[in-house]
Amino acid sequence: MRWHVVAQTEWLATATAWINLAAANAVAARGEFHLVLAGGGTPEKIYRALAKLKHDWSHWHLWFGDERCLPEDDPQRNSRMAAAAWLDRIEIPASNIHVIPAELGAEAGAHAYTQTLRGINEFDLVLLGLGQDGHTASLFPNHDWGVNDDAADVMAVADAPKPPPERISLSAHRLSRARAVLFLICGADKRDALTLWQQGVIIPAASIRPVAGIDLLIDTDACPPGEPK
Repeated sequence: MRWHVVAQTEWLATATAWINLAAANAVAARGEFHLVLAGGGTPEKIYRALAKLKHDWSHWHLWFGDERCLPEDDPQRNSRMAAAAWLDRIEIPASNIHVIPAELGAEAGAHAYTQTLRGINEFDLVLLGLGQDGHTASLFPNHDWGVNDDAADVMAVADAPKPPPERISLSAHRLSRARAVLFLICGADKRDALTLWQQGVIIPAASIRPVAGIDLLIDTDACPPGEPK
């Protein structure tokens, strides 16, 4: 775990620059940039910032770490949030936006997204958030996180502790198949979860373990005292 604590005034610019650098490196090396998007208010700020930038978006392929089982046009869906904040504002081929078909229901949608992911090896960058209970994507405490090598790439989630109860999530094992993983963590309400993680408690977020390790981009409000550097 690499902790990067930055002032609130610098956090958004740092996050945006991090993604831009990962994109430039991936396109230079492989011609494509495969980015997994997170839901929530913190990533939404980043997506709005990215929408103002000039890129050849045709090289970007966008995936989703999880989705709520709601109608396609429901504003509570991560795909709709990303579209409103960013994707509807740029010129990117529709075929490069790989939305989880959660409107099909958890089981059918998970199966369909598993097929969509076939042939995709390592993601270039995975963006993840951190919930107050330590969850990330839709991997919640007291649920299966899909950590084993034989875990499904995409999991149907039932009885989620946050509404709606049915969701679809990439498993911890699949999220860990990435060249880089960046946790986006802002706000004092995340401090307790970070403290538990720092102390070695196995929260859901701790199940994400790519070979290269993970980076945590933390603002000063979220940072617990005595954080590792």
